[in-house]
Amino acid sequence: MCGLFGVVRSPFAGDPGRASDVFVTLGALAEERGTDAAGVALLGGWPGLAHDGCRVVKGRGRFSGVWRTELLAELDRAPVAMGHTRWATKGSPAEAANASPMLVAAPGARSAGIVGTHNGDVDAGALRERFALPAPSGGTDSEAVFQLLAGRHGPSGVTAALEALAGRTALAWVERDAPSQVHLARAALSPLAVAVDCEQNIYWASNPRWFRVAQRYTRVRFATIVMLREGTYLRVGTERAPGRRDRPRVLAAASFVPTARPADRDDRVWTGFTDADRSRDQATLRHRLTTPDLAPVA
Repeated sequence: MCGLFGVVRSPFAGDPGRASDVFVTLGALAEERGTDAAGVALLGGWPGLAHDGCRVVKGRGRFSGVWRTELLAELDRAPVAMGHTRWATKGSPAEAANASPMLVAAPGARSAGIVGTHNGDVDAGALRERFALPAPSGGTDSEAVFQLLAGRHGPSGVTAALEALAGRTALAWVERDAPSQVHLARAALSPLAVAVDCEQNIYWASNPRWFRVAQRYTRVRFATIVMLREGTYLRVGTERAPGRRDRPRVLAAASFVPTARPADRDDRVWTGFTDADRSRDQATLRHRLTTPDLAPVA
């Protein structure tokens, strides 16, 4: 299981360092879900960043070994920051192409592509065959998922892609044409929680406990912590307009029916969860199961 975490900043927060401290704390806590590789993506429209406003830093090993304090100034300015800790199940941990966040191009020239993080395991070969996806640059199933999502717009287009996945999946991704908005999705099993602090910053993480720990060790207080149910898609962030500053909020939401394979149910899905959090989440599961030939059944 991999670890996802990130933040969409509120322009009304008095001290950006508070949300940055939470982000780094979430990264350290996410090591419990993977130490094969780690990475962060800092997104925004200011000059001086690589990849036209998206800086990705990643490497082998723990988040604490990949994170660098000299990134703090850029993190404080980033409207969106996302992170990932990897537990390698497919693709060598020695290859940078297999680490996340991943930059994936969209088909055609209508979009600059996406930056994404994934926790889970799906059948990449089946996706490539069904949707004629481009040749991979690495060996992960994550890349196939992002290729499927790249260029999909609107809740119906996104959820149609999410319903095509069979396996464990939680996702956070950003379309590089809209870097102030984050797409969050929980398909089958892989957990994803969302929190809002008292300054209206929005966060996500693979374990709701991490928010409670971060609250103890940072200056941030959370107004809301919510575990997303399976089959939930959200687009959160701000809609930029000249002369206007908005607080981050839910811009779009949709539900869909996720699909898991019989072997996907594994208690390691809830690595690091408290017994109470695990029990509450397991009581809400609503995915379909595939038959041996991968045809979904209710």
